[in-house]
Formats: sequence, structure tokens, C-alpha cells
Amino acid sequence: MQENAGSKSPIKTGCLTLSEVTIGLGGRALLAISATIAPGEVLTIMGPSGSGKSTLLAFAGGFLDPAFDVSGRILIDGKDLTAVPANRRHAGILFQDPLLFPHLSVGGNIVFAIAPDVKGRGARRRLADAALDEVGLAGFFDRDPDTLSGGQKARVALQRVLVSAPRFLLLDEPFSNLDAALRQQTRELVFSKARAAGLPTILVTHDSADAEAAGGRVIEIGMEEQA
Repeated sequence: MQENAGSKSPIKTGCLTLSEVTIGLGGRALLAISATIAPGEVLTIMGPSGSGKSTLLAFAGGFLDPAFDVSGRILIDGKDLTAVPANRRHAGILFQDPLLFPHLSVGGNIVFAIAPDVKGRGARRRLADAALDEVGLAGFFDRDPDTLSGGQKARVALQRVLVSAPRFLLLDEPFSNLDAALRQQTRELVFSKARAAGLPTILVTHDSADAEAAGGRVIEIGMEEQA
């Protein structure tokens, strides 16, 4: 499925599976999860600070600190990614902060993420311009990221992830720094894009409104009963 030239087509993906994943630190168990997320589905992991939500995303993304004790596997379309380096997992990640590169223009941030198999400055520029146009930022290519509002930065960060052709999405409370009106608007944009691209998605949050907007299954951790 393709939206248009703005979002480079994602690598064909399948289900994302967390198989008997357990994570602990210093002899203390943090979480134990098994789940399969279908293409376009959002699995929400809810829990208080310190419950291991972001740690789970770090495991899925391949950048978990070795101080943690981990067992279990992560698979995409049946392929075991557990030992695959982070830069080869094709995970798209959004954090609380958009983390735009301040030394690059808005368009430069998008171009940076476009796969190297897209050759030529003109072709890469056209993809970036189309990606910005998709989210109402036509003509913003040469803007300094510091001149953008919080909502605009969030849209640029999302499009930067999508043009990288991810196989799955990891969302680490990406709406928490936005005001209420922008939060709802950005939720709708992110989840609609994930569904349209057929990306299995894991959202971690402490906000029940995020889970409601995601519309998928919810697993609570760090509560009386751990999933």
C-alpha cells in the first residue's frame, strides 16, 4: 500500500512478535511479556514511571543497556531480530522529544532519513517535499527547525521516520510534551499513518487517552498483575 511519493513505501512487513520476553535489573524482575502485533495494529503498554516501558522499547529497537538481564526473542514476519544490530532492524522510533537535527533544515531532516537507494539530490528533495506536503508543511523545506511549533516538529519527526521505510514502529510517549489540542491531533495523525503503512506498532504510555486513541490491545505492567 502506498500513500503517495511523500512516504517511501515501507519494506513489506508482517507480524511483530515479542516471544516470552522477560527483563530484569539487579536481580529484580521488571516485566514479562508475550504478544504478537499484526501489521497496522497498535499494542499499548501502560505503566507508571520505572515499570520498564521504555526498557521494552529499547529491547525491541536493539539498543538496550547490557546492564539489564533479558531473555526471550523479538521477531518480525517470523525472522528473529534478537541478535540483529539496531541499525539493521528497520525500526521506526518516536520519542517524547522530536529530536530534530538543529544543524539541518526541516527538509534536511527528512532527506537524512531517506534510504540511500534513492539516488540523486533532486529525487531525494522531491520525496522530502512531498512528505512535508502530506502533513500540511508544504514550503517548509528550508525552514530552521527551531522556528517550528511543537506540533509542527512532531509532524516532521513522524515523516522522517516514515521515509526511512521502517518495518515496525516504537512510540515512546511521543504525545506527552504537546498541549491537549495538539496531542489529540497528533495521535490521530500517527495512528492513521501507522495503519495506512501496515506497520505493527508498540506504544508505551502512562496516559489512558493515548491507549484509547490507539484503539488496540492494552497490556498493563508495574501494576498488581503483570502481563
